[in-house]
Amino acid sequence: MQNTKEALTWITTIIKEKNIPFQITGGLAAQVYGSQRNLADIDIDIPEDNFATIINEVSPYITFGPAQYKDEEWDLPLMTLNYKDQEIDLCGAYTTKVYNKANNTWLTLKTNLSNPNHADIFGITLPVISRDELIAYKKIIARPVDLLDLAALTPSSPQPPSAHL
Repeated sequence: MQNTKEALTWITTIIKEKNIPFQITGGLAAQVYGSQRNLADIDIDIPEDNFATIINEVSPYITFGPAQYKDEEWDLPLMTLNYKDQEIDLCGAYTTKVYNKANNTWLTLKTNLSNPNHADIFGITLPVISRDELIAYKKIIARPVDLLDLAALTPSSPQPPSAHL
């Protein structure tokens, strides 16, 4: 977890210094809300036009992009970094689409960077996707890892973000 903490501190410091709105999503956000699964990468949503704003600072660590990425579940602007062996995915906040297997359609995620929750992650207060938004997109994608997260994210009563990772 040390590299995760270092990588998160490094990238969020750059993002904050550039005054870029952002939010933590994916597995790290799921951990904030109670998921116990191992973290694969750090997912952060930023506005698409801000990839260029940070490119000089992060270029030695880029392993993909910035470019459009598409697979069976995702269609999004993406820049992937590797910082001290921790993968970081910087994802476009406003044009990301997820594939809904239930009705075979692509859905644009509704990302609201202006009103995130905030949580203490590794001693840093950071903006985090709302529990409801996280649950909504994980239900649509429904990969095995998402189902694990959903089991932890949908207890009988809602809980505020309280992670102290």
